[in-house]
Amino acid sequence: MTALREPARQEATPGRAAAAATEAILADALDGTHRGVVVDSPPGAGKSTLVVRAARELAAAGHPLMVIAQTNAQVDDLVDRLATADPELPVGRLHSSEPKPYDPMLERHPSVRTSAKPAELAGLDIVVSTAAKWAWVTPDEPWRHAIVDEAYQMRSDALLAVAGLFERALFVGDPGQLDPFSQVGVQQWAGQAHDPSASAVSTLLAHNPGLPQHRLPVSWRLPASAAELVSDAFYPYTPFRSGTGPGERQLAFTAPADGSPFDAVLDEAAGAGWGLLELPAARTPRTDPEAVAAIVRLVCRMLEREGRTRSERHGGGGADDGPGAPLSADRIAVGTAHRDQAAAVRAALAELDGPEGAAAQVTVDTANRLQGREFDVTVVLHPLSGRPDATEFHLETGRLCVLASRHRHACLVVCRAGVAELLDDHPATEPVQLGALSPAPDGWEAHQAVLARLARHRVRLG
Repeated sequence: MTALREPARQEATPGRAAAAATEAILADALDGTHRGVVVDSPPGAGKSTLVVRAARELAAAGHPLMVIAQTNAQVDDLVDRLATADPELPVGRLHSSEPKPYDPMLERHPSVRTSAKPAELAGLDIVVSTAAKWAWVTPDEPWRHAIVDEAYQMRSDALLAVAGLFERALFVGDPGQLDPFSQVGVQQWAGQAHDPSASAVSTLLAHNPGLPQHRLPVSWRLPASAAELVSDAFYPYTPFRSGTGPGERQLAFTAPADGSPFDAVLDEAAGAGWGLLELPAARTPRTDPEAVAAIVRLVCRMLEREGRTRSERHGGGGADDGPGAPLSADRIAVGTAHRDQAAAVRAALAELDGPEGAAAQVTVDTANRLQGREFDVTVVLHPLSGRPDATEFHLETGRLCVLASRHRHACLVVCRAGVAELLDDHPATEPVQLGALSPAPDGWEAHQAVLARLARHRVRLG
């Protein structure tokens, strides 16, 4: 693997390190001679900010470009960010012919033009669409520049379908997140240079090992209490640090604790950034009723105790920087591995508090759908809680990484006891694929690292 270009010395402040990395990336993207530039971004490192800045600078330099994202939601978010950053910048949103093909919020931007026909967007400085839509476009001549967002979540066959549309590209993505999704079996291609299910970045570097590789060295989302663990467990090849130091972010509850394990683990997480609520060991249905009830109770107690957060967004953090911001329901998320687990939590919250109650406004979803989002506090149902085995799906490094890296202040994990023993009893049995390169560590190892850290912040229930 090509050595990553170090953005700055570790002694530099987070802001200076991030700025130096960004300048080096933009220099390669705008003035370099390579056909591709790869940027690895940890959670909350400003990936979208980099994409928006690079797009604007390319356009300002007279280089119209196409931007490729992986989902319609990502496309709409990028178009909104571009139009907000520069209201005078002409941006095209290429969409499908289906009803309601884009978010109506884009209509508030006069500079945004939407169309299902590429010809109607010709001549605009920037045109944004999904990889699936771009695959059907046949331009008169290739774009000079392209930006591929979430490049690690793009399959190589999707890259092949659009590679003829541009001459040079900036590939930006998070190597620690979930792997590209495929609905068919792909084992017969594993380890091959032409594996269609491999990430676009893996295939790109396999065929072009000399391309410049950069990394964003600072996470502005994760607090100091989380960055070290997430970096060590999920990003050993592209380490990063937090943009804030110890004590610069605070979570506190106005109402006193009631002496229950739920309040004890909330206070632990408020002070340490992590909390583990451990239920007795048991093999349970996937929608474990006791675990669901524990999650609901944690969410309700958070709201009842009127939590408040202080951070660099409120004057720099610390006890003397004012009252901070309330921990409202829209700043709390519950993450699960499966959709039926999320549905069970959602239903329990609505039943307890009503469909219009505060608790029902908490975001509850799977790791796949929480990817890319940010909250103040997260509550996670551990993927291996109550299971009789440790399958490849539940051991996938990216799934646990997403669940453990959505928060700005604290992450609480709900889990049945015995997961460490489960991992020891079920070592990885998947065959080793020669030639297959992974930017992420082994899932078994990552799970053990996270469990070892959580054990310091354990509160037992029952």
